[in-house]
Amino acid sequence: MGHINQKKQKRNLTEPVSVWAGKDLLDLNRQLDSVTIIFRTIGCYWKKCSMCGYYSDCATTTHDDLMAQLKYAMQKFPDNDLIVKIFTSGSFFDEREISPKTRNDILSKLSSNSNVKKIIVESRPEFINPNVISGCRDHIRNFEIGVGVETSNDFIRERCINKGFTFEDFVQAAEITKNCGASIKAYLLLKPPYLLEKEAIRDTIKSAKDVSSYASTISINICNVQNSTKVYEIWKKGCYRPPWLWSVVKVIQNVKNELKDTIVLSDPVGAGFKRGPHNCGKCDPEISKAIQNFSLSQDVSVFDCIFCECEELFERAVQLEGLSFGSPLVF
Repeated sequence: MGHINQKKQKRNLTEPVSVWAGKDLLDLNRQLDSVTIIFRTIGCYWKKCSMCGYYSDCATTTHDDLMAQLKYAMQKFPDNDLIVKIFTSGSFFDEREISPKTRNDILSKLSSNSNVKKIIVESRPEFINPNVISGCRDHIRNFEIGVGVETSNDFIRERCINKGFTFEDFVQAAEITKNCGASIKAYLLLKPPYLLEKEAIRDTIKSAKDVSSYASTISINICNVQNSTKVYEIWKKGCYRPPWLWSVVKVIQNVKNELKDTIVLSDPVGAGFKRGPHNCGKCDPEISKAIQNFSLSQDVSVFDCIFCECEELFERAVQLEGLSFGSPLVF
């Protein structure tokens, strides 16, 4: 089952923004089917991150709307063990988006399905507290919270991304989560605006090592260009290039070789397009597929047989970009 396009029903409040099936890891050695549900809610209250345009799918919804969205999504569930991932374009624990009753009813309904083996949600750290997490754990044993920490560098997070919280805020939220018996997935952003390619590679590798003490899963999110964002503005002016896919490969190889017991994931959204991570165009599909294969296998050897002449161009561009006063040498 592929991505389900909801554009024609963009403001249908009783259907989620999107639902799609895929594969995900229950642990380092076990793959399961997964279903991702993007609920339509009022969305993230912050709305200031330089790369995020997800608020365009948001709308004010009621408890009944959200339960109808869940019912719609559950009709798409396969009849076997699965992982359910819940996204709201914001925070699952923000009561402005999802009330405690709605949150409780969603988790209760999902956990009543014996095939659901794990539930993953997302939240900013300020909404993570012991009472909320313990209440969620009452519904399902395997509960994971994704937090978009983006980087362990507070300067980059504040000045390049405008995330609105510190690394210490993430650490405190992660410790609360762990003490309540749940797990943390740390989202890291590869190449926020204003960083050179080599700076972005270095920062993501360091950040992965810094978050590894708190997160059982690290997801390397590759920056792409979304409409009505700060990244879009500087991209249109020719001052930003999304990451090379070679950069993603280098980061994954370095991080996984060091953090063998940590699940490392990456989904190259928009790969091969000018607004997404790309190389020369010729090798993009092969490398994108290898990244996806790695995310399920955790085996870095999937990259061993990949070759393209543009890798040399990538290496030269990274070497010389510091001389171009911040302008990308290759688009």
